[in-house]
Amino acid sequence: MYRKILAPLDGSEFAECSLEHVKAIATGCQVPEVILLRVTEPIHSSDLAAYAEAGIDTAVLMKDVKDAAEQYMSKITAEVKKGGLNVTSAVASGWAADEILSFANKNGVDLIIMSTHGRSGISRWFLGSVADKVVRHSTVPVLTVAPPGCRVPPL
Repeated sequence: MYRKILAPLDGSEFAECSLEHVKAIATGCQVPEVILLRVTEPIHSSDLAAYAEAGIDTAVLMKDVKDAAEQYMSKITAEVKKGGLNVTSAVASGWAADEILSFANKNGVDLIIMSTHGRSGISRWFLGSVADKVVRHSTVPVLTVAPPGCRVPPL
């Protein structure tokens, strides 16, 4: 039924909780390909002045962020491969939900599996929800996983 699963990760332990579901579904459904995706978001324009004032070169900062994301993805990919799955990884740059949706469309993904962080109330409204945006705009099924202990009380 599924040929290609996309598992977006943000570098948090909460996001990694979805990997057990990815492994189970990929193994049980004999999915030929799993792709792990890490999106690095750009610096908000409102923060650029503060970085400049502090003498921080944002180009160097973003390169460091991308390098760290690639190292993280290499480590996680190696761990998931131990289960015998065909796993690749990618790092994209942009706004997380938009990049996840674009990547899924461009790469023929037919299932997205991702964790939620369990925000609700004002914190969800203020911070937004990448998972919610992906669910609302995806053209393929999205399985969201609420990791144990991740639910936080509303503000």
